[in-house]
Amino acid sequence: MDPMNRPATTPEVSAWRAETPGSDRLVHLNNAGAALVPHQVADAVDAHLRLERELGGYEAADARREEIAAAHASVARVLGAPAASIAMVQNATLGFAHALQAFDFRPGDRILTSRADYVSNQIMYLSLGRRCGVEIVRAPDGPAGGTDPDAVRSLISRQRPTLVALTWVPTNSGLVQPVEAIGELCRAAEVPYLVDACQAAGQLPVDVTRLGCDYLTGTARKFLRGPRGVGFLYVSERALAAGAHPLLVDMRGATWSDPDDFTLVPDALRFESWEISHALVLGLGAAADYALKVGIETATHRARALAAYARARLSSVPGVRVLDRGPELCAIVTADLGVPADAVKTTLRARGINTSSAEREDAVIDMDEKGTASVLRISPHYYNTAEEIDIAVAAVGEAVTGNQETVNGER
Repeated sequence: MDPMNRPATTPEVSAWRAETPGSDRLVHLNNAGAALVPHQVADAVDAHLRLERELGGYEAADARREEIAAAHASVARVLGAPAASIAMVQNATLGFAHALQAFDFRPGDRILTSRADYVSNQIMYLSLGRRCGVEIVRAPDGPAGGTDPDAVRSLISRQRPTLVALTWVPTNSGLVQPVEAIGELCRAAEVPYLVDACQAAGQLPVDVTRLGCDYLTGTARKFLRGPRGVGFLYVSERALAAGAHPLLVDMRGATWSDPDDFTLVPDALRFESWEISHALVLGLGAAADYALKVGIETATHRARALAAYARARLSSVPGVRVLDRGPELCAIVTADLGVPADAVKTTLRARGINTSSAEREDAVIDMDEKGTASVLRISPHYYNTAEEIDIAVAAVGEAVTGNQETVNGER
């Protein structure tokens, strides 16, 4: 799709950019890492920090109790969930770990996952294998790429996993996994389902009812355009009703009711920690409100169009191999440059162009299958422009040529 044929008009793009400090001096194409925050988000964080300075940290939190509850509700609206199902966490990986802690894993229990799950999730699965004897089962991909739902159906039937866990959008690829189809399989088989939506929230519509998931994690800093250092965890009503809680619940999530007993709070707050940055929580709430004002569908269509344009432009650069594959692609573009991607990323950053890079250890299975040791990642969002894509791709071509000459000893 031509990114100029977009649902958003030029005045809307201009308004988004005017509300985004930094967009006038940077080409920021690292939204899958950390997006530029709109000033409304920065203002929310700054206002609470000022209040803490004037009142004290505990007193400021008490004074903003209603606003903090409203932040939970705003995130819930992004997910199509009730506010009581939302826990604020220090980061998405911690939220994912808290969800895993809700299970009393025993030797022989199985976690069914994908070949492309996020690196930290893969490491946690393997750690559970070492400590608890959990078996890790990775579903195969379909012919077009992405986890094969038919294979998942067969594995659920034959191996009866304790948990199905899936990363919706892998960090090193534009692939969008079939999370809704797999959710249907989990519901039918009554198998708990955990979704990592870290790269999805803010760039794709999220509806936890349609997903059928028991847990879903996400972060503020990526496509939601919130501050770094805070994330969220959705916990379904059925999981809460069953008494689910993290192994190491603290006084935020429970009360010490008797010398040898505790009582859980009734909602997802049992998955929160007592100590968290309320300034960042309020920033996440402001980011969720801003995303809803822009419109998730608007963000999706525009970001995807820009990513498709970037793939087409990168494909024309000599020596560059675009690696994204799958029946559905999103606003993450990855390419093998034939030279170390980290060096190119650094060269681009010096020119005011922000991208990202990933190495083999970030996605061992996927990288090995694609025959590459590093990739450059370009992740546009709705406030970016086609002209910025052109600037970045031209700079990539120059950087690749320069690095090739260096490697070949030509300078």
